[in-house]
Amino acid sequence: MASEFIARRSFHTDHRSPIRFVLSHIRRHWIFGVTMVIGAFSNAALAMVVPYYIGEAFNAITQGAGLEAVGSASLAIIASQIIRGMLQLMRNFSAEVFAQRIERDVRDELYASLLGKSMSFHDLQPVGEIMARVTNDVREMNFMMNPGMNLLVGSGMFLITPLIAAPSMYPSLIISPLIFFICYLIVQQRYIRRLNPVAQDVRASFGRMNASVAETIDGLQVVKGAAQESHERARFARQVDEVRDFNVKQGDIEARYLPILLLGLVTFFGFLHSVYLYDAGLISIGTVIAYSGQLALLGFPVFSSLFSYSQFASGLASARRILDIINAETPLDQNAQGYAAPIKGEIAFEHVSFGYSTGHMQVLHDVSFAVEAGTTVAIVGQTGSGKSSLTKLINRTYDVDEGRVLVGGVDVRDWNLAKLRSQISII
Repeated sequence: MASEFIARRSFHTDHRSPIRFVLSHIRRHWIFGVTMVIGAFSNAALAMVVPYYIGEAFNAITQGAGLEAVGSASLAIIASQIIRGMLQLMRNFSAEVFAQRIERDVRDELYASLLGKSMSFHDLQPVGEIMARVTNDVREMNFMMNPGMNLLVGSGMFLITPLIAAPSMYPSLIISPLIFFICYLIVQQRYIRRLNPVAQDVRASFGRMNASVAETIDGLQVVKGAAQESHERARFARQVDEVRDFNVKQGDIEARYLPILLLGLVTFFGFLHSVYLYDAGLISIGTVIAYSGQLALLGFPVFSSLFSYSQFASGLASARRILDIINAETPLDQNAQGYAAPIKGEIAFEHVSFGYSTGHMQVLHDVSFAVEAGTTVAIVGQTGSGKSSLTKLINRTYDVDEGRVLVGGVDVRDWNLAKLRSQISII
């Protein structure tokens, strides 16, 4: 990819898609990702212990085993939750470090990419829009990792634990959590498919609003001089309304979150099933209690995923906006293998024509002149006649459309760009 200036070469991230981009940054800090997953798995496994020992305690009471058995179950619960708390500390610490490092790397990579873009690129990009991507969009990727991915991985483990525990109590008890698991995956796929485009609209509308604010503040003297405060306020109000409307649309999708209904249904039918088995003498009352507790664990993935999937969708939308900048082609490159000798001094323009953007009127037309080394040349003309444009062509801030510019007898496009610019001063 062409780049005028490469600030850092240590990035080896995949820019082919937002998912690949995120995964390539995750791989840079895989140790913290592994400890986060270990913590999430242990959290779910040790949470599963609680309803099991509560069920054992109920069986002990109903069978007249006395308080000793209940005390043993209580101690087992306390010990397991202390271990769980310690592992949770590791998980949350890992997730936070994971998220902060990824935010740092993405922002560093994006900033280095912006430094390498040509002025033609920056001329077409509103500053406020760029700032929204460098600050807010990168921050959204942080939130996608933690709490987004942290909750997503953690809650996913809670979907599996009832599938493991239920058949160990009685084989047919796996039916309710298995049906829930299948329906949950189908519903979530539909939910994410509806949520993703709206999340992209939310991020894009925020960028447009930010760009408008930056443009108005930058030109505030003109706004005040022309008494356009009311017009600018009305324009900003429309953009704020657009941001609000897209956020409300996202909230409307989140409000129709079907897994909450599925949770109620699985709790009802699972409890009904276990009571039927108890009435048939196939399981004990303690098993009914333990099974109900296992089904209750499904509440965590249901309620946390309402937030975590939205955060994940926003993070992916932000990653896509960041990649739009990183992947944007720039017409200039640093030409690292180019000519790199000391400048001798002479400058020549040969039939140079130039315009700041393709398809727009040119500001220079067939310009030819030479400046010998050691001489001083004054170029005089009206405002907008192209005087500053001439200087911008000498150090390749822009490239000519036609003709060529020679420095020391060498076309500036054949120079090593850094070597060329390091020998030219513009005041």
